[in-house]
Amino acid sequence: MSILRPFLARVIRHGQLTVLSPDGSSESFGAPAAGYPEVTVRFTTRKGMRRIILDPRLGAAEAFMDGEMEIVQGDIMELIGLLRANTPWDRGAKLKDKTALGEWIEGMKTRLNSINRRRSSRANVAHHYDIGNDLYRLFLDSDMQYSCAYWPRPDMTLEEAQAAKKAHIAAKLALAPGQRVLDIGCGWGGMAIALAQLERVEVLGITLSEEQLALARERATAAGVADRVRFELIDYRDLAEREVGGFDRIVSVGMFEHVGAANFETFFRACANLMTAEGVMLLHTIGRFGKPGATDAFTRKYIFPGGYIPALSETVAASEKSRLIVTDVETLRLHYARTLRQWYARTLAHRDEIVAMMDERFYRMWTFYLAGATAAFESGGMGNYQIQFARSRHALPLTRDYMAEAEGHYL
Repeated sequence: MSILRPFLARVIRHGQLTVLSPDGSSESFGAPAAGYPEVTVRFTTRKGMRRIILDPRLGAAEAFMDGEMEIVQGDIMELIGLLRANTPWDRGAKLKDKTALGEWIEGMKTRLNSINRRRSSRANVAHHYDIGNDLYRLFLDSDMQYSCAYWPRPDMTLEEAQAAKKAHIAAKLALAPGQRVLDIGCGWGGMAIALAQLERVEVLGITLSEEQLALARERATAAGVADRVRFELIDYRDLAEREVGGFDRIVSVGMFEHVGAANFETFFRACANLMTAEGVMLLHTIGRFGKPGATDAFTRKYIFPGGYIPALSETVAASEKSRLIVTDVETLRLHYARTLRQWYARTLAHRDEIVAMMDERFYRMWTFYLAGATAAFESGGMGNYQIQFARSRHALPLTRDYMAEAEGHYL
């Protein structure tokens, strides 16, 4: 009998999972059902099974990475999707309910792991983003947008959806010629360059990744906007001390997840100080649908050290301390799931190149990461928020009509 039986028998109701044990025995859970995959996994060691008992997410990831768990039928996307789809967040199901003490312990772990002082922030960013631009070129769109795309139409390509995302964000910034814009966490420069191309604005993009900085500067020159778009390797906290009131607009896409819960108030205080009295900010971030939670061990260890996915409640509460006015909130529910499926498909298509560039264990880790993230957005408690802030109640038009007008013009 599989030592995973109590866990799997409780979780798998729809779709079917067959487990092949190291001793050659097999056991199936659930039953075939429309819309749910049928997956078969083989464990080559009992150690791999015990890992999952001790920590389902981290244990499954490391068993898969180390070849102790093999996918015989289906793939890792279908396996994780099957488990998550049987325990959807929307209906209150959880893989494992924690006691109040357990939640407190996880919360403390998250806060301790996300203090993110200046030195650790740079090291954490380097862990994920300085592994080489060539890897990201293989699975991202041509503009290297490493954040949730925007899908107004389901038949769009990834490139079209990322262009739509940039236009969607630009429209919410209420840009005007001559404005000075700050892009916090500028990545490889795509957003900053796009803003300068859409309007005659000046943009400063800041990052903590040396790999991103070098490529962003090259791209600004190639795009012919280097006279209005600059990039700098600097922490937002240091910039806030240097550029008080220096920016009309701030945009931050996919960076807030790296700030850390312990630094939320510091982040918004810095942003408020960086903006002019009529300043506007657009924050684009992954977020939890429910209450504040904890970062799982797999993500902390392998993907985003120091990272934390915020709840909307704690994000807004932190911004209120700096008297930033929340002027608009949009929840992109399934847009990131579509984006991740595109990244996953491109990763599979470039398997041999990634293995040669990194190694087999890294490739398995990366596919597990993308598959787990997809399941979290499709059935778990994750979404993507776009939150607009203003320093003054008079900074923006009274209705949202200007957004649609600008977006139509930009597209």
